[in-house]
Amino acid sequence: MGALICCMSEQNEEKSLERNLEKKISEIRRNKFGQSKLKSIDTIVMLFPMFKERLKTLRAMFQQYDEDSNGSIEPNELKTFLEDLELHLQEIEIENIFQYCDIDGSKGIQFNEFIVLLCLIHILTEPLSSDDTPKAELAQVGEVFDAIVEIFLFFDKNGDGKFNKKDMMRTMNETNPKERSPAHITKNRFREMDWDKNGQVTFREFLFGFINWVGIDVDE
Repeated sequence: MGALICCMSEQNEEKSLERNLEKKISEIRRNKFGQSKLKSIDTIVMLFPMFKERLKTLRAMFQQYDEDSNGSIEPNELKTFLEDLELHLQEIEIENIFQYCDIDGSKGIQFNEFIVLLCLIHILTEPLSSDDTPKAELAQVGEVFDAIVEIFLFFDKNGDGKFNKKDMMRTMNETNPKERSPAHITKNRFREMDWDKNGQVTFREFLFGFINWVGIDVDE
């Protein structure tokens, strides 16, 4: 929890959070070096049904905190959710994390963005172990978020917390040279993730794009 509060209190909140994420993911990479079971894109795709089923279980939590049932979490609803997780942040900190997770700029955190929020909380805070909802529910999907981090590291070969189009194309092809992915498909996948169009995909962008890959729909 301290890491989240710390990174949310700096002047440039978005860059601070990005740096904190990169640092944490780099730490995870060091701790798991040589332990990954991912050998090819096929091994990742085979996990999609499991990801979809496990992540869909979070919809009930989303609906619980979407108090006005408008299909998105507003700042006041986010505040209630964070307080229930015992993350007591200041108003400006809540606003900053809200803007960071409102990836499409719709002024509300939709279900797929809510999953992004939960994954970031999982990575940046101390392990949640409680019998209280929603902490217990979030702890139960922790292994799913860990697996998604591992998939990100599968693409982020140099461990700098981001990857570009060449990295993605190389990874998708070299792991299964007999079944090379068509270039236009790989480019489209990359374009779907590169939200700010700067030629690099951060973990937040990857996570949002990956949720769409898996097949989690906003209004499902």
